Amino acid sequence: MKTLAAVLALTSIVVGIKAITSSSSKSAAGSVEDDFTRFNEEFWKKTDGYSNGSMFNCTWSEKNITFSDDGQMILSLTSPASGEFDGAEYRSLEKYGYGLYEIRMKPAVNPGIVSSFFTYTGPSEGEPWDEIDIEFLGKNTRQVQFNYFTDGVGEHEQVIELDFDAAEEFHWYGFEWKKDAITWYIDGRPVHTATENIPSTPGRIMMNLWNGTGVDSWLEPYDGKTPLHAYYDQFRYTPDKSSEK
Repeated sequence: MKTLAAVLALTSIVVGIKAITSSSSKSAAGSVEDDFTRFNEEFWKKTDGYSNGSMFNCTWSEKNITFSDDGQMILSLTSPASGEFDGAEYRSLEKYGYGLYEIRMKPAVNPGIVSSFFTYTGPSEGEPWDEIDIEFLGKNTRQVQFNYFTDGVGEHEQVIELDFDAAEEFHWYGFEWKKDAITWYIDGRPVHTATENIPSTPGRIMMNLWNGTGVDSWLEPYDGKTPLHAYYDQFRYTPDKSSEK
């Protein structure tokens, strides 16, 4: 019993999210799980009140992140006024490094939009632009696109054809980030591996839904349709101890 009590004393247990984190470094975090039953402000932040600009044709609104009674997080794209759009972005407060990142989700469907799950850090954080992406382009949700950036250098896009419509049913998507490779997974099955110029800077875990502008060749033109919704059901992060410096 004394051993059990000692373990419990060292373990932080939060309703709806389980996390074991290191107090010495924000990037040296332990395993994390979230079933999205509620907003846990000790772990996540709702982006609000500004736009990324450039290709993003929306303002982030915290009101567009909601939680359903059956345990799903819903990111919405809405229009508060004619020609104006509000998107949704959910991000971790801490930064995470090498490990396995997994999400169970359904993207939104419509030309000109993106539903995503990714890690990111960059100049706004005073760091190199390092990013690893899982993106669904709403023009075709029978495909998923993978990409990554290392110090701002990208152009590693890989489009995977799916044997299902990702917007119709929940599936697991993920990537395992190691020092020398990134492997992407669909329902636990490896489907693509990259080995060149792999990013190394820990980043925030992020999900967003947004409409594009000036990128019609990539996303197809956005027709202004709202509301649109992307659904997130479960999230997991498992650190890769073998890649720790």
